Amino acid sequence: MHAAVLTSFDAPPTYGEYPAPVEGQQEGLVVGVLAAGLHHLTRSRANGSHYSTKSVLPLVPGMDGVVRDGAGQLRYAVLDDAKLGTFAERTVIDPRRSFVLPEGIDPVQIAAAMNPGMSSWIALRRRIGFEKGQRVLILGATSNAGRMAVQIAKLLGASQVIAAGRDIARMDALQGLGADETITFDQVDRAGDVDVVLDYVWGEPAGNAMIPLLTARTDRKSPLTWVHIGSLGGLTAPVPGAALRSSQLQIVGSGIGSVPARDILAELPDLALAVAEGSIEVRARAIPLAQIGEMWDAPAQERLVFVP
Repeated sequence: MHAAVLTSFDAPPTYGEYPAPVEGQQEGLVVGVLAAGLHHLTRSRANGSHYSTKSVLPLVPGMDGVVRDGAGQLRYAVLDDAKLGTFAERTVIDPRRSFVLPEGIDPVQIAAAMNPGMSSWIALRRRIGFEKGQRVLILGATSNAGRMAVQIAKLLGASQVIAAGRDIARMDALQGLGADETITFDQVDRAGDVDVVLDYVWGEPAGNAMIPLLTARTDRKSPLTWVHIGSLGGLTAPVPGAALRSSQLQIVGSGIGSVPARDILAELPDLALAVAEGSIEVRARAIPLAQIGEMWDAPAQERLVFVP
């Protein structure tokens, strides 16, 4: 079969032949792949930089996707750090880490949306005690995952969503997605008494934002939960000690390992349904899998989805 084969952590995968899985010769269910998204997690696992990477080369990358099982059902499946991922014509899934999708669903939309969407959905639903009516600040709101976080926070009941980003040209569109206010990083003191920060940036920008955000709050004693999700601004952040001593600031992370897999899987059908119903705008671009080498590092505002 054809697949994207990774032979080095320092180079993109190449399109070529790879042994096809055979039913009964390994644990799991052999399925045909319809669509698989190119996510930040996929890239970081493929270059060996993600903390969850365990694989040995050569391998086929791709950590999730929409597949068709032997009964003809469409499923969304999440794979572990396996040697045979979803960037192939066929792969092997654990049926317990998948679920059947509604009829008539668009495989490309689902493949594009689930990974970036689950970052904020899981953070709010499973990582912290988020309650309807709370106010949410999103750092890095112009990224694909950040744009979805704006919509998801509103969908899950946030009374106010404030979107913060560095790309001013892309900020206006966020108000049409549910952002009540858009600000730049040097305007975080305008965020007011938010209850939750969803942080896709981290690094120095996050550290620099903490004191201005806390100082501007009208009630310094009210709790603030800061959820670290992504590291677009750096892997480490200079957290000021005064921010921890002078306020009820709680910093937590949301990602692989911080939430049990069973809890993540329990939330995914509702997220897929929200995408299918059009409650969440998804920017997706379908690309033939044969073009993976040239598109692997290509800049794109949409989520790239490879189709075998």
